[in-house]
Amino acid sequence: MKRLLHIALALAAIWGAQAWATPDNGVQQSRLEALAAQPSVEGGVGRVVLTAGSVEGTFSIYSITGQLLKTVRVPADGHVTVDLPKGFYIVRYKNQWSRKVVVK
Repeated sequence: MKRLLHIALALAAIWGAQAWATPDNGVQQSRLEALAAQPSVEGGVGRVVLTAGSVEGTFSIYSITGQLLKTVRVPADGHVTVDLPKGFYIVRYKNQWSRKVVVK
């Protein structure tokens, strides 16, 4: 049973890799554009990079204890770099989602 599960997972992984590797007249391009249009947050060395998607967005940065540290408005298709001390943070986007971020 365990071996069948491993085989099924391997086949699923191969099929998934082929689906991304096979050109499909713009389907892949639209997937990439959709990903680029999504807001994102990325931690780094001494900073956090906030990227808005195709619309303007408001990000809130919280300490790990829940204290609001900063609220940042990012223009559409833009990004803002926020300098922060080393630590763990929670970044919230428009009350839609939250991400944990590590600043080194």
